Amino acid sequence: MKTPTSDLIAGYVTYFNPDGDRLGIKTSAGDEFHTVLSPMAYAKMLQNLDESYIDVTGKMRSLLESGRYLYAYGIFYPDSPDFEVKFLVFVGYQVDRFLFENPTWWVNQVRSLANFYLNAQFGKDGIDYRHYRTHLSLAGIRSTTNYSQETDTISRLVYGFATAYLMTGEEPFLEAAEKGTEYLREHMRFLDIDNDIVYWYHGINVKDKLEQKIFASEFSDDYYAIPAYEQIYALAGLVQTYRINGDARILNDARLTVKLFEQFFRDRSEYGGYFSHLDPVTLDPHSEALGQNKGKKNWNSIGDHAPAYLINLWLATGEQKYFQMLENTFDTIVKRFPDYGYSPFVQERFYADWSPDRSWGWQQDRAVVGHNLKIAWNLLRMYNIQPKSEYLELACKIADLMPEVGSDRTRGGWYDVVERRLKNNESYYRFVWHDRKAWWQQEQAILAYYILAACLKNPRYHQLAQAAASFYNAWFLDTEDGGVYFNVLANGMPYLAGGNERNKSSHSMSGYHSTELCYLAAVYTNLLIYKQPMDFYFKPLADGFDQRILRVSPDILPPNSIKIKACEIDGEKYTNFDSQGLTVTLPDSKDRVKLKVQIAPI
Repeated sequence: MKTPTSDLIAGYVTYFNPDGDRLGIKTSAGDEFHTVLSPMAYAKMLQNLDESYIDVTGKMRSLLESGRYLYAYGIFYPDSPDFEVKFLVFVGYQVDRFLFENPTWWVNQVRSLANFYLNAQFGKDGIDYRHYRTHLSLAGIRSTTNYSQETDTISRLVYGFATAYLMTGEEPFLEAAEKGTEYLREHMRFLDIDNDIVYWYHGINVKDKLEQKIFASEFSDDYYAIPAYEQIYALAGLVQTYRINGDARILNDARLTVKLFEQFFRDRSEYGGYFSHLDPVTLDPHSEALGQNKGKKNWNSIGDHAPAYLINLWLATGEQKYFQMLENTFDTIVKRFPDYGYSPFVQERFYADWSPDRSWGWQQDRAVVGHNLKIAWNLLRMYNIQPKSEYLELACKIADLMPEVGSDRTRGGWYDVVERRLKNNESYYRFVWHDRKAWWQQEQAILAYYILAACLKNPRYHQLAQAAASFYNAWFLDTEDGGVYFNVLANGMPYLAGGNERNKSSHSMSGYHSTELCYLAAVYTNLLIYKQPMDFYFKPLADGFDQRILRVSPDILPPNSIKIKACEIDGEKYTNFDSQGLTVTLPDSKDRVKLKVQIAPI
């Protein structure tokens, strides 16, 4: 193009020449850009939520040390070979330390996120989920025209509140998690006594004192069906809350929902796996009424069980049946999803017999980049308790393939949906809708590469994790209004044109991915990479947890990598715990107690 063009460069400083303010930046792709600082160039340091703007323009030049990772935003002029830098974003004060790898970065971020949603959904009138709305504006204002309350979005938000409590111990977050859980159980749950199962309504419409229940999904991809992923995410917040309070009613709901999966979604034929949709009347996955979803399987119906609720359910209970379900899930992924003779991306949709479905709806023969990364992340988690070589091999294969085909190696960040194959003379996988970058796909990259780096002691994976976390923290945090942006443009600027992508809460976004990222990024960096202890908080009900055993492992981590270092109950030292087994034997008390458990690396 023969016109000045603004853009972003992410990379490592190769040189800085103060004579002429010339700066070399080498990207992850290996390309070196020769840039010049504009006379009015300015610089900022990475800024967490609830932090003030940190201007470093005065010491900008002294920070331009060789090897430092940074972002340079500026202008390409057609009549110059140089990129003119207008502003810089630094991600740490030291070359080899990134601010988001400080022990408290993610704890502070999750606190801010939880407070944002508390204020946006409930204001100063107390936590009442009748006031909850699926849709929040960019500034966190509840919709005054759409009165829907979707089960999944409430559950995802409950997950966020529960996670914030686990990390901070602040009581309003637990109150919000428990009230949200109770609201879901009272308004969204259907107990099928005949089949002894629980399934969850798509949502309800609430206006004044009227409540209209919506059983089948109203989302266009799943219209008038019961999609597996909605039932899966209905459990996300409940199970995370159960990890804190041990409420037996939550555990029973989880068990009966898992029974729904096993009894109705599971393919009991020789093919196995879980169907993606059920007919809302007959609960038949082969019903003609399902249209394009008849007899289908997909990533969500197979793989999403693990991160959404199943890993946490196993961590909280230790029950073998959940371990077995996890193992079956990952065995299925390893066997069915790789398609490397055809594409560097996994196959995500299938017919009942596992033949590829490359004609469904919007997906056709296309890849969701984040789903590939999500598989790698969760395979490593499972590998830590069931070290099958095929889990590790697939995780590493995905991790090695994805940067070149799914990431932006010039600007940083990870793309959304791309075509799975190249056409004649193409060398770049084509974008399906746009080159924007979604918040949740950045999460998958950050967690995948951090756990790979931590478990395999691989510096290349650590570098990829740092680059992904840098992009997310530099461009997705809304430091003015709070929360995180849904999408940013390829150059990092927030995309605010309208629709769900302008909102802070919608059918697709509600505090789950952003808080899950805070929780597990803190766990992986603190406990595994930098060997720093972390505090976790629990508040069991007096009759919570079977045999009064509280399981406190924060995630599925490598064997013998962490231990309980200390425990307090209501501020007093408590020693009745199994340090290596990561369990606390709760006191036989009629009163509810609060625990602070310090987990430390071994």
